[in-house]
Amino acid sequence: MNEKHLEFIQSNISRMNQCSFQMKGWAVTVLSAFLAIFASSATGDKTGNTMYLFLAIVPTALFWILDSIYLSKEHKMIALYNDVAKVSKEEDRLDIKPYEIPLLKYRGWKYSVFKAMLSPTEIILYGTIILGLILFGVLYR
Repeated sequence: MNEKHLEFIQSNISRMNQCSFQMKGWAVTVLSAFLAIFASSATGDKTGNTMYLFLAIVPTALFWILDSIYLSKEHKMIALYNDVAKVSKEEDRLDIKPYEIPLLKYRGWKYSVFKAMLSPTEIILYGTIILGLILFGVLYR
């Protein structure tokens, strides 16, 4: 087992995790900006322009996709780490050369972006935001 190779993979896993975390932070920041614009467009007895609520769905969906891309890459890196460390089951393990990062060998639903999008943490955050924006927009029309 090559310790340097494992350290390199672990640093990539940490980087993917950090990027995923930053996507969540940016999504909340951009959402807050749209909500502030919506609130500032309210005058007297008239509610704000709901167009801003519906427009906020677009960047939220884009951040959801980007976050899921990082999450799927993180899952591939974890599988690679397990294969290099020879932790996974013998029949599932790929033969990895020293310092090789063959992410293209990790395919299928288990490592797909769509599976990452449907993970509970992604659905709870982004799904709730999008559903909330739609409901809020419909209620304030």
